[in-house]
Amino acid sequence: MNTLHLAPWSEKGLQILHRQNTPEMTEHLGGPETEQAIADRHARYLRLDGGEMLIVHLGEVAIGSVGYWEREWNGEDVYETGYGILPEFGGNGYAVEALRLAADRAAARGDRRYLHAFPHVEHAASNAVCRKAGFDLVGTTSFEYPKGTWSESNDWRLDLTARGV
Repeated sequence: MNTLHLAPWSEKGLQILHRQNTPEMTEHLGGPETEQAIADRHARYLRLDGGEMLIVHLGEVAIGSVGYWEREWNGEDVYETGYGILPEFGGNGYAVEALRLAADRAAARGDRRYLHAFPHVEHAASNAVCRKAGFDLVGTTSFEYPKGTWSESNDWRLDLTARGV
């Protein structure tokens, strides 16, 4: 039986970024990135401090990514999260499970109360992932992503102190 697990970001992650860089997967994220932008993102993930980028594995197969990082939101120090499961593995609950596993890792740090996700209001699948992973919908907000691009996003929040990790 293949089990879902997370592994630290590594050179293998560059392949995941390339496979995620499609119009389908980036529709609500500003569209596909240039080769240089992907290389820069990979380098940032390799040296991420104040959080983790992780490769999602199903058994030995890398099927996506999930991560969390420090940010200030509405005057509070929180974690923000992002995730992406390759389309051929979608619809099986892997994104929900990966997000829960990443939330457990963030909670274990014990330094921030909340984990936030900011999917575009029209990204039904990503909003469903947040709901199924136990996040509470705080409301909508104007959110900048990618840099210089503002859009209407939902603000989902998970109380990490309630994780019992």
